[in-house]
Amino acid sequence: MNPKTIRYFIIGFAYLAVAYPLWVRFRSLTWVFDFDLLLSNLFPMFGLAAFAILWLHVVSGVFEPWLRENFDFDRFVNNTSFLLFIFIILHPLLLLISLNFSFSNLFLAYGVRSVWLGIIAWLLLITYDIGKAFKKRGFFSSNWNNILIISTVGIILIFFHSLDLGSDLQSGHLRVIWLFYGLTAIIAAIYVYGIKRFLISSHKI
Repeated sequence: MNPKTIRYFIIGFAYLAVAYPLWVRFRSLTWVFDFDLLLSNLFPMFGLAAFAILWLHVVSGVFEPWLRENFDFDRFVNNTSFLLFIFIILHPLLLLISLNFSFSNLFLAYGVRSVWLGIIAWLLLITYDIGKAFKKRGFFSSNWNNILIISTVGIILIFFHSLDLGSDLQSGHLRVIWLFYGLTAIIAAIYVYGIKRFLISSHKI
């Protein structure tokens, strides 16, 4: 296949993986000139987009050698990581604004377990963003692989958090897609941080 065609296919697939869940949610919403309704409509969309990008990151680890041959992989990771940082900030921030920054209302509306699952996952993902900024320095440089594993745990927790709370993910074909995202992310993480590393270390012996 033509290298340019492959590159366009990869880019198109990445856009589709993120845009399709947003399109499904957008179609299901009612839009009126009401600030509170606007916030409640928008904050889940940032969550959907964030997890879709996280899924792309995890799954791309399986195909990284092939992707690097056909695609500017580092540029993709850097650009999407910047977007991801914005999305994971806006997702809880808009929700808290809609609730007047009342954590009691937050726990009451969404349940203690699900909220704490999201908080823990958020902290793990922020650890990755902080670590990425200092990747070439001391502690972060020597522990970068551990930071990647921590962020992957955060991704898995985010999956269960979104599946538990996402109003668009409780039924229908988007739930099926989300289950596919979550299952393949878990399998990809097991391969990249378990099987792949074992195979590499075995070849070095």
